[in-house]
Order: sequence, then C-alpha cells, then structure tokens
Amino acid sequence: MRIASAASALPPHAYDQETLLAAFRERWAARYFNLGRLEQLHRNVLVGGRRLALPLEAYPALGGWGEANDHWIRVAQELGGEAVLAALAGAGLGVADVNALYFVTVTGVATPSIDARLVNRLGLPPTLKRVPIFGLGCLAGAAGVARCADYLRGHPGEVAVLLSVELCSLTLQREDLSVENLIASGLFGDGAAAAVLVGDGRACAGPTVVDSRSSFYPDTERVMGWDVSERGFKVVLSAEVPEMVRRHLRRDVDAFLAAHGLGRGDIARWISHPGGPRVLEAMQEALELPPGALDSAWRTLREVGNLSSTSVLLVLEETLAAPPPPGSWGLMSAMGPGFCSELVLLRWEDDGS
Repeated sequence: MRIASAASALPPHAYDQETLLAAFRERWAARYFNLGRLEQLHRNVLVGGRRLALPLEAYPALGGWGEANDHWIRVAQELGGEAVLAALAGAGLGVADVNALYFVTVTGVATPSIDARLVNRLGLPPTLKRVPIFGLGCLAGAAGVARCADYLRGHPGEVAVLLSVELCSLTLQREDLSVENLIASGLFGDGAAAAVLVGDGRACAGPTVVDSRSSFYPDTERVMGWDVSERGFKVVLSAEVPEMVRRHLRRDVDAFLAAHGLGRGDIARWISHPGGPRVLEAMQEALELPPGALDSAWRTLREVGNLSSTSVLLVLEETLAAPPPPGSWGLMSAMGPGFCSELVLLRWEDDGS
C-alpha cells in the first residue's frame, strides 16, 4: 500500500493572531478580569495566524450550536470536496477511480455524513464504500491513513481516500472563560486535507505504508476530548498532554521500530502532529530528535495553528512534496483522545519510487 498524494484546502478567511486576539479581548473584556492572561496564553501557543470557516465578523451573530453546525456541514462539504479533488489530481486519478472513502472529524456532526454528501457533490461512484469516523480528534489523521492501508491489504487493486475536515472555530464556547477554552481560542484553526492511498496492484510513486501500531493508555479519558451539552462541544484539554508524550511516546516508538529491526536513528522524516509548542518540545525531548526533525510540524503550527486531525496531513503533504532519498524511512505519529497514540511506518522504496 502506498500514499500516492496528499492535498489541503484552507478557508479563504485568514487572520493574523493579533487580529484574533483583539476580537477576543473585545468579546471578553466585560467578564474576564485578566486580559493580560488571555494575551499571554495566545502568545505562548506560538501561532502566527489562522484560517476561519466564516468571516470573523460572522461569529458574534451565531445563535447556538445548531446554527454553528449547519455552517459546519456547508463548509465541510466545500473544503472537503476541494481537498479530495486536489489529492486525486495529484495522484493522477479521478473520482471514478475511488473505491473507499474514509472521513474523519471531531468538530461537527451530520447524518447523512459528509462523505455521503460528497458522493452527490463530486460524482463519486454509487458503489463507494464509506467509513465515517468521529471522535479520534488529533489522532485521526494518522489513524485514518493506517485504516486506509488496512483496507487496501484486502483490496490490493483499489484506491482509498482519507478526508479530514476540522472546523474548530465553530466549536468555540464564547461564554466559557476556563483556561482550557482560552488556550483553545488561541491554538485551534480550520481546514481540510485528503490523502490518496493505492493498493499494491496499482503503480504509484509514493511511500509504502509498511505497518501501523495503535497504543491505548488506560484511565486517561479526561486528558483530552469534549464535554457535550446543549451548548455544543466544550473542550477538555489537560495540562498532562505533554507529560503523556514524555511518559509513553519513546517506549511506543522504540518498540514499534524494533519490531522492524529499526531504531530512531533510521528515521529520515518525522511526520508528526503539531499539537502545540509544549507537545512538540516534549516529543523532541522524549525521542531525542536531531535539530530540524520537526521543522514541518512547527511551521504548520505557526502558519495555521492546530487543525486537530487535519494537521498531520498538512505535514504529510509537505513531506511528499520534498521526499527523502529512496530507501529512506519515515514515521507518522499523532496522539489524541482516549488517551492514545497512532504510529505509521513509511518507506520510500529503493526502486526510485
């Protein structure tokens, strides 16, 4: 199974962090006693700017979760369709070639799901196998690649597409002044990305998905996730997330690589989810990575923020555009609600592909 291409689609509404911070100051000035703290939290996430699903001036008028979710359904189709078509074009394929579509998100709900709506919107085959996945959060970009590869092991002549759409701005609780929500208001952004994977029966110039591994950490449900109420999704974001990286990731990575006769020094490309500065620093420290190993993740965080499951696919897109030499290994990784991690081992083959 190989990754043939990856492509992103970002909303046109782009704002620098100073503009967004000013909007939050105006919104919360009358209720939050420490606006300096808000500013500090926003600057600490090291995000330079983000894309939003709606124009900034549209958010104060949103009437509630139902209205926000209606916008999510509309924009998810627009961006999702754009990302799928771009990824297929990058792989030299068309919509008629797609056999399976995996859709991941954690920022909105729809029945029929977005993948079903894209069958009509894009003209995808009516025989398409659809697998909508909700709730994996930041983990879902890497996990989605792994699940597509799992499918293609049993269907080697087919094409599977992974689509991630995350519109985090439409989940923000405007009346919640908890530290978690204040951090989320400065960290998370909006966007979509798609990856095209093909089975061994199809020629492809992308990296092979050699293997994947999932790791679940018992009794960690409150590290990250949502509390769901009539107001929508309220963020659960524990300060323990970087500690989860330090406690578990090195052991998981070393065991996974050792099963293939590899060590961390054999990995030429680290395709890692940019969860935030403290998460990336913990990853750098835990895995003893060389300088520059996570540059793509840092760049994505700085330019568009954390896009939940979409972010690691942006790093994948950049990696595929500038691949390492043939014979090189890559490791895709993400962590998310559960709390858990997903690792995907990649290899750029010696035959020049």
